[in-house]
Amino acid sequence: MGRDTRRNTRRRRAPLATRMIAGAAALAVGGGGLLWADFHASAHEPGGGAHGRTTAAAGTPVATIKCPDVGQWLRNVPRGARAGVDRELAVLDRQITEAYARLAATRGAQAGDAAYVQNAILGPLKSRRTASLDRIGVNFRRVGGSTPGWLGRLAGCKGMPAGRPDSGGGAGTGGGAGSGAGAAGPVAADFVDIKKVPPNSRGAANGLAANGDTGSTGSFTTACGVNGNKLHNSDNIIVAPGVDNGAHHTHDYVGNQDNDAFSSDQDLANADTTCRNRADRSTYYWPVLRLQDGTKEFDAGDLGGGAEGNVGRILRASQAQIRFVGNKRGDVVAMPRFLRVITGDAKAFTNGVANANSSFSCTGFEDRQVTDKYVLCPRGSKVVRTANFQSCWDGRNIDSANHRDHVAFVQPDGSCPNGFQAIPQLQIRLVYAVPAPKVAGGRVRAPYAVDGFPEQLHKPVTDHNDFINVMDEDLMNRVVECVNSGKDCR
Repeated sequence: MGRDTRRNTRRRRAPLATRMIAGAAALAVGGGGLLWADFHASAHEPGGGAHGRTTAAAGTPVATIKCPDVGQWLRNVPRGARAGVDRELAVLDRQITEAYARLAATRGAQAGDAAYVQNAILGPLKSRRTASLDRIGVNFRRVGGSTPGWLGRLAGCKGMPAGRPDSGGGAGTGGGAGSGAGAAGPVAADFVDIKKVPPNSRGAANGLAANGDTGSTGSFTTACGVNGNKLHNSDNIIVAPGVDNGAHHTHDYVGNQDNDAFSSDQDLANADTTCRNRADRSTYYWPVLRLQDGTKEFDAGDLGGGAEGNVGRILRASQAQIRFVGNKRGDVVAMPRFLRVITGDAKAFTNGVANANSSFSCTGFEDRQVTDKYVLCPRGSKVVRTANFQSCWDGRNIDSANHRDHVAFVQPDGSCPNGFQAIPQLQIRLVYAVPAPKVAGGRVRAPYAVDGFPEQLHKPVTDHNDFINVMDEDLMNRVVECVNSGKDCR
């Protein structure tokens, strides 16, 4: 093992601006007599047509802050600039988190001053973001690149109501009272009785039909446990390498045991693994699921945990099924070692649902899958989280500037987009015994929720999953052989 991985559970002292979240986050949703406004911008260009201007609309509460997701716009970053750009993207995330803390902690001031949010929160946030965007430009120019002309238009942010994602489509609804557990969300309307979800409602969306009765019909299952080692941290080695607390929420890890923001590919290759097959040192990680029951977890006062609104008892999955399946149009090719794949969007509530890929269900009802709600399961049934990953690869890159462009989902007929080739599709199914929340009178008591960025209000649509392939070449070739030959291997 390359380094001491005990640092994965290191404690972090929360800075003052972030510590305000734990005590104030429950105020962020709804509440009579608080500031009411809505802020609009066009979705057709970076920063929106309003260029950061705000307009009020009566009857809509400002629950959180929406900023352009700069990392998703930066699709062509010179390789020599990526490390510096990644650090600035992490700074931008921290700025939003701190601005949200001020929003949640100043409801009284907002009630007495209609311009408070703009003057005291959004205006200063725009100034800080402008400085970070300028530094991103410096990183481009330092390696001979040119700064995108539209970059400065991404500085402005806006207030956002709780009741909908910014761009249409079915993300978590309901702006009523918070859970009352010291966190902003989830709310009662974020839950649905699984019996009310139509069967086969997701169809072939997001690669669910990638594997069929034609093409490559086999599978390979790898057994890596359920994080019995309690390996947790709030880093994100893919999105924010070299940045402490880059995720702003806590992850479960199975497989590779050297997962933190500072792990190199060599560290991953030399690490221990929880996988039964020791040749699989891949890292599989996802945000923890918590029961907001008042439990003080190990990270109750830390960044990524309670200091950023992620509160309550961490629930360990009773099952973590990890398998690779084929493509219904033909054979698959081997994944390259150290391929990085993110599925879903941790910021889907404010970004909109274009990259959302969450899926909640209940055992015994898994023909019913829902993206924008947490599920209420009947007695004896357990909560299921499913992540079906992108299964097309560009044939060249193990990552891309926005961590998405090098992979893609299959098209409706199961084929890959032009220039992409089919790889084994990773499917992760997590099963949890979750005490059923009590939902009544527009309130939810003791809800469960995935960890997330505090400004995302714990919406279910923000669930996501991450993977780095660290199988050795022989094992990956065996995966491909099993999938292409129609065998079911373990």
